[in-house]
Amino acid sequence: MIDAFPGGRSVWVPLCLTVCCAFAGCTWYRAEPLTPTPTATTQADLARIRIDPATMPLPELAAHRFDPSGGFDIDDVAMLAVVNNPDLKLARDDLGIARAQAFSAGLLPDPQLAVSTDYPGAAGFSRAFSYGLSMDVMALVTRNANKRSADASAAKIDLGLLWQEWQVVAQAKQLFLKAGLQQQTLPLLQRQADLTQLRWTRMSAAQRQGNLTGDTTAAALTAYSDARKQLSDAQRAAEQTRHDLNALLGLAADVALPLRQSDSVQPVDNATVDAALADLPKRRPDLIALQAGYEAQEQKYRAAILNQFPSLSVGFVRARDTSETYTSGFQINLSLPIFNRNRGNVAIESATRQRLHDEYQIRLNQADADVVHLRNDTVLLAQQLADANAALPGIEQTARESQLAYDDHDLALGSYTDAQTAALTKRIDILTLTESLAEARVGLQALLGSAIPDAQIFRSSHEK
Repeated sequence: MIDAFPGGRSVWVPLCLTVCCAFAGCTWYRAEPLTPTPTATTQADLARIRIDPATMPLPELAAHRFDPSGGFDIDDVAMLAVVNNPDLKLARDDLGIARAQAFSAGLLPDPQLAVSTDYPGAAGFSRAFSYGLSMDVMALVTRNANKRSADASAAKIDLGLLWQEWQVVAQAKQLFLKAGLQQQTLPLLQRQADLTQLRWTRMSAAQRQGNLTGDTTAAALTAYSDARKQLSDAQRAAEQTRHDLNALLGLAADVALPLRQSDSVQPVDNATVDAALADLPKRRPDLIALQAGYEAQEQKYRAAILNQFPSLSVGFVRARDTSETYTSGFQINLSLPIFNRNRGNVAIESATRQRLHDEYQIRLNQADADVVHLRNDTVLLAQQLADANAALPGIEQTARESQLAYDDHDLALGSYTDAQTAALTKRIDILTLTESLAEARVGLQALLGSAIPDAQIFRSSHEK
């Protein structure tokens, strides 16, 4: 008991014990130095990567067995992106911060201990002291609202991470498809450049012999230069795609990722898209995250309203004056809501809530418009691809006939190269349209989740 000691020394015993117990539960500092060397995944690290499908954000990835022993297919690349993407690692760190903030918001406020002592300057008087223990009552009143707000904010970050994982999966699949397209088109562009070079070389020789005019040779040289530039641009684009894919997957710059393509194509089911679109507010993580953010703001607004009431702190005080008279009593600290009354914070939280309300509605409208746009674009691409496929047999037949005629010396070089180039161009157009159609399907996946199946449209050269 505080009043059980004449000199006031026994109060230090429980006080010291309280302080020691408080420090015993503290977290101690431990250094975590930065790593001075790059830690990106190397070629040797790839063989040791193991991925649990249960950690994947989409059902089709959760059902896929990660096995890149024969090369990385489109789902292997997407799974590797989820676990190894640098931006996702930072997003998971942000989620850890949000969860720590939610934990902090749920903690009870610490009581406040006040200790004071006075030493008299005249003889015959005793040392005076005062000890008080108080608690902030308003912190208890607003604790529930603050805790619910912090939990909703953590849920928003968690859902935002899931949405970011969806986007990374879509980016990985699109880069995979682009790499497959480039793998198929580069040999065709090389063949086209070789044909234009042959034509220009022969025409240059004929011009030197006086059998052709300069303008004909110049046209052949221009065609060859254009073909070489197209090939060079495609090679640079392929290198850029490889770099972008490595960066997205968290791989070192010198890693050559073996990709395993397939040629399966699955049509888009309009009924499935319609059902997913109608269920969009319940399936899109970003929309659900905005709902959680709105709920967090609702609780902040509620806490701001509660803070309009007077700030109240109550406590118990035990004191002794210099004449050794002991007193006990209560201490109350109360703010007077005359000027401020927390009106500024209430106005801020109300305006913020209105902005979040509008942001959610705008995002929902934009999501619906994006799905409609991609569906329409898919229909157009499918029609263009069907037209190109319908025209290809005739063009290839012409190319085969021109090859036979040229081999029999019954066709001029210019006509032969024109026929071969037309066939090569049509094949490139078909590959490009097919890849664009697959990218549009991946875009629908990113907007609707797993409602749309994958489209793996290219086959690698070593599989042919």
